[in-house]
Amino acid sequence: MDTRQFIRLSEYEWEIPASGSMRVPAIIFASEDLIADMDQKVFEQATNVAALPGIVKAAYAMPDAHWGYGFPIGGVAAFDPQQDGVVSAGGVGFDISCGVRTLHTGLRRDDIERVKEQLANRLFQKVPAGLGSTGRIRLGSREMDRMLAGGAQWAVKQGYGRREDLERIEERGCMAGAVPDDVSEHAKRRQRDEMGTLGSGNHYLEVQQVREVFDADIATAFDLQAGDIVLSIHCGSRGLGHQIGTEFLKKMVVSAGQYGIQLPDRELACAPIDSPLGKTYLGAMRAAINCALANRQIITQLAREAFADVVPEADLTLLYDVSHNTCKVEEHVIDGKPRRLFVHRKGATRAFGPGHPDLPDAFADVGQPVLIGGSMGTASYILAGTTAAEALSFSSACHGAGRAMSRRAAKKKWQGRGLVDELAARGILIRSPSMRGVAEEAPGAYKDVTAVVDATHRAGLAKKVVSLEPLACVKG
Repeated sequence: MDTRQFIRLSEYEWEIPASGSMRVPAIIFASEDLIADMDQKVFEQATNVAALPGIVKAAYAMPDAHWGYGFPIGGVAAFDPQQDGVVSAGGVGFDISCGVRTLHTGLRRDDIERVKEQLANRLFQKVPAGLGSTGRIRLGSREMDRMLAGGAQWAVKQGYGRREDLERIEERGCMAGAVPDDVSEHAKRRQRDEMGTLGSGNHYLEVQQVREVFDADIATAFDLQAGDIVLSIHCGSRGLGHQIGTEFLKKMVVSAGQYGIQLPDRELACAPIDSPLGKTYLGAMRAAINCALANRQIITQLAREAFADVVPEADLTLLYDVSHNTCKVEEHVIDGKPRRLFVHRKGATRAFGPGHPDLPDAFADVGQPVLIGGSMGTASYILAGTTAAEALSFSSACHGAGRAMSRRAAKKKWQGRGLVDELAARGILIRSPSMRGVAEEAPGAYKDVTAVVDATHRAGLAKKVVSLEPLACVKG
């Protein structure tokens, strides 16, 4: 993008002033190099979001922002129901509650190196991955509804994991306000055999080593030190979430005129928060959040079983689990007064700072772990939320590197088998059911995650704590 389109507020903050139908400005957080490399569609989509009814303060885009459906991926916007605010299915995305969960293993690099290949194979055997992958769990209609209402709490009751896991999960593992009856039977059928599976695309299960520590005090609070082995899980609500997104986008497009909403883009289909359609979407979306939380909880148990088979001395304990495709009701201070807002984060991670009441006690003094996934063969990062981000971005940060190239273009440029061999030569083992999928997710198809994280850190959205180096990756 041409940076002359913006007013530069600071080294890492760029403003598009409100004009035309925009109700508020749009703000993009990025370095000069990152914003120059962004597609012009990010500018267009951010300004379109800024035109939606009831939007508060500004439409934001994170340093990893790129073109998405309706909202840019990396987009954040908050809406006030007292000002005719809306909820947008496009502002949440199709993979509802896609997120990252990171676990300690109690192991060090030397413990893992001798069994790395065996461990990669066992994780690949235990955790189904790939397009349309199905698992060993099959849910009937009654149990499906219990899962959609209970999330990770339901999964723990079924024997998938430990009670103490729930203290380290966003919403304590269960999103309030979920309404299973608002989820279509078709969406439920799609999910019947998919619990405990990674799916495809950029989802993964990755064994990682803590490579570098940037903030020793926060790293200590997170119980991390250089050389530690951790496990990260990146996945979401699978077919159920996608179906909910598809169905409600269609309904919202049709009903926009009925609610007097002029859409700047059909992909920004939305409904008033307090309308029957808005309430039904929220009930279904919250059920999908619970589906994703339950899914990651089940995968955690499967991963524990795989580690137990190969390295019995491992003890997988949860660091944190946070989503990056959601709409959450949160209280934020606007013009000196607390207001109840519906915060959409699409490809953006919640990043509460120290002292926030929703944080586990262990993180009260340092802020929420912010889990930033890499792109198969590149670094991942763990950051910490900041108090400053409350005012800057409704306590939001980036969620990954962000694509720099389409999947189609990546397939033309790279061969999956060649990438697997190249990464193996670097000591990174890849296990995937699809070489085409590996090519689509080539590290070179993404932005430089280090540049994205540095911009996030320097903008004050979250603090760098540690970097993670991949050792073995099960790829969807």
